[in-house]
Amino acid sequence: MKILIIDDERSIRNSMKEILTDEGYSVDTAENGTEGFEKASHDRYDVVFCDIKMPGMDGVEVLDRLVAEGVGSAVVMISGHGDIETAVECIKKGAFDFIQKPLDLNRLLITIKNATDKTRLVAQTKILKKKAYGGCRMVGESEPIKQIREIIAKVAATPARVLITGGNGSGKELVARSLHEQSDRASQPYIEVNCAAIPSELIESELFGHEKGSFTSAIKQHKGKFEQADGGTLFLDEIGDMSLAAQAKVLRVLQENKLSRVGSDADIKVDVRVIAATNKDLRAEIEKGNFREDLYHRLSVIVIKVPGLDERKDDIPLLVDYFTSQICDETALPRKSFSPGAMKMLQARSWKGNIRELRNVVERLLILGGDVISESDVRSYVSA
Repeated sequence: MKILIIDDERSIRNSMKEILTDEGYSVDTAENGTEGFEKASHDRYDVVFCDIKMPGMDGVEVLDRLVAEGVGSAVVMISGHGDIETAVECIKKGAFDFIQKPLDLNRLLITIKNATDKTRLVAQTKILKKKAYGGCRMVGESEPIKQIREIIAKVAATPARVLITGGNGSGKELVARSLHEQSDRASQPYIEVNCAAIPSELIESELFGHEKGSFTSAIKQHKGKFEQADGGTLFLDEIGDMSLAAQAKVLRVLQENKLSRVGSDADIKVDVRVIAATNKDLRAEIEKGNFREDLYHRLSVIVIKVPGLDERKDDIPLLVDYFTSQICDETALPRKSFSPGAMKMLQARSWKGNIRELRNVVERLLILGGDVISESDVRSYVSA
């Protein structure tokens, strides 16, 4: 664990360094704010102790600049008796804590433990978010992907509803996530619902919630996905599989911005942007009587068609490289490269399972193939 001490008083720097070094920490020091900022922004420290009152760049300015730079270290301010109000202001600006002079050893060590615990949790949260949302990056430079990016850039900031069409595994959910992330609702909830995965008898309860006792297994009140997404975005994936009864209720929410839970007549106001996706031809489903035409028109203000991988094979090398990095980071597999011949074979085959199938194939080749994935590996481990 690395710690940086920024203080213009040599005695404090040296005593803190001696104490923390004896405790097993790796400690660097800086005698002024400018030097401290340079070290903190160019090296990786778990905890930065920073005095408030220093000549030149003071501790408040150091903190402001570290926060602006996005430095992930936990910053602990060192304050004298007259600096308490300033120290409290520093907490509001992003400092983890403050320690009052004269420094107490136990307080110092407890603060380090708490700060490192927080730093670790923040790092873990970033990793989890990366795993959860890292896939929302649309990889590719083919013309169809460029066109989709352009549409997203125009549409994301508007309240317009979007219907995303395309085959299974083509990346419809990535388009939905990108629309949310580039909208003014990005800081609000993003809730996904796979309509095909929820039994028809439960879809209304999942979407609109239910009151306690409204049916046999309703042992407590439940907020539905629309309420959970209030202020944010609700992504209705595979909406073509939704029951007609649920479609009618969704239509009402879109028309009136209000809903009622199962077992209740009370109206609940909601502010939700709905993005829908389907792998079905909804116009054909309308002709068959399986989908409401009025709901289709409510959902399809903007229609984005996501191309299958066979329509954008020029993107396969970029996707292979992206998936290789992603999979190796997640699984600690050794990084491998693909020979030109192997890449040509991957580009030549048909990809009925689209992006999802390609990722599975890349993972299989990384596990089973040689140090450099060869044409032989592709022949052996990838079905025709």
